[in-house]
Amino acid sequence: MKILIVEDDYASRKAIQKFLEKYGECDITVDGMEAVDAFMIAVEEDEPYDLICLDVMMPIMDGYQVLKMVRDIEKEKGIEENKAVKIIMMTALNEEKNVTKAFEMGCTVYCAKPLDLDKVENVLKKLKLVK
Repeated sequence: MKILIVEDDYASRKAIQKFLEKYGECDITVDGMEAVDAFMIAVEEDEPYDLICLDVMMPIMDGYQVLKMVRDIEKEKGIEENKAVKIIMMTALNEEKNVTKAFEMGCTVYCAKPLDLDKVENVLKKLKLVK
């Protein structure tokens, strides 16, 4: 599995990476602009990500902007919905309006911080990304 971790907080980024690297190759970006660039390069090289773990509150470009751009790029490139990257939004913003907005924009899963890694593992299994 090819994974993109988009997280500006060093400690969070390291914890997520340590947890996910047993499931596949992890690339890391620290802001939204880097994330969009990494996603585009992966698509253009025909090595797309299977999973993006996306923080919401980041500098330069927030997670909602990244989510929209990723889904727009997929549409532009003709990537079918069943082949679209799975996106887990990770945030401390747990108000209903934020959750609703994320799903309307095309996120796959919305996780509250601090992350419960057992729940994340169950989500990965439900998404058939791991066994």
